[in-house]
Amino acid sequence: MPNLSVTRRTFLAGTGVALLSRSGLLTPSPAWAAAKVGVAAPTFSAGATSGKNVALADYKGKVVVLEWTNHLCPYVQKHYETGNMQSLQKDATGGGVVWLTIISSAPDTQGYVLAKEADDLTRTRNASPSAVLLDPKGVVGKMYGATNTPHMYVVDKSGTLTYAGAIDDKPTTRRSDVQTARSYVREALASVAAGQPVKTPVTRAYGCTVKYDA
Repeated sequence: MPNLSVTRRTFLAGTGVALLSRSGLLTPSPAWAAAKVGVAAPTFSAGATSGKNVALADYKGKVVVLEWTNHLCPYVQKHYETGNMQSLQKDATGGGVVWLTIISSAPDTQGYVLAKEADDLTRTRNASPSAVLLDPKGVVGKMYGATNTPHMYVVDKSGTLTYAGAIDDKPTTRRSDVQTARSYVREALASVAAGQPVKTPVTRAYGCTVKYDA
């Protein structure tokens, strides 16, 4: 697992970002078990903004990316305001990958949205997920052990979880860092497409804590 160092401390406790001095971002220790890389990804069904339920099983035989998001999180904003997340989405879905954006913020917490607002965000940000899933009770998030936004997962065609962790190796809110970052998600997708093992299958996710219901 790479050592992700924090290069600046930008936000106070109100942002929901957990920091650990110079040693890196401290993600909370969840009381639930995280999904394990190298075994079958946990199956789930969740409501999409379209009003239909979407199940992981619907995409059997396809590569699937799961992206946990919170549009008010500065770390998420970094990747959307630079177009980095949209670029990843477009390149992935253009190659036949299914991209599911998941919102696990509970009602009355940062990042909670209803379906229309979520769709408005997709449109105004020119995002390209295959679907946006609403998980206000945190069922899917806790099933996967998602701790941060963004928190990324890649499931291969056989249904095996092949990557879990950060979007890249620059755990900051600086927009300029996107250009020099090592994109773990892009690397994982390339390896999966080539039928090769993912070189770095697990990394520590960074960003704002997922705003689960207490």
